[in-house]
Amino acid sequence: MPKYQKKPVEIEAVQYDGTLKSVLAFIDHKCTWMYSKDDLKIKTLEGDMKVNKNDFIIKGVHGEFYPCKPDIFEETYDKVD
Repeated sequence: MPKYQKKPVEIEAVQYDGTLKSVLAFIDHKCTWMYSKDDLKIKTLEGDMKVNKNDFIIKGVHGEFYPCKPDIFEETYDKVD
């Protein structure tokens, strides 16, 4: 069976600490979002998705936004200096 490897791609991301302030500059005017009482949801290509505390919000290669669990993020991405 053929095997494939992900192409190296740089992304932008920010970690949500449970406050809108922690991500507002990153998402405001760039994606549709809803926030009330520490509950953050962002519009993704798959529909509205909840962002939990410590999740990362990723801006994909085509400008799309989506949440990512911290453990998956750490396994998938390395910080670029």
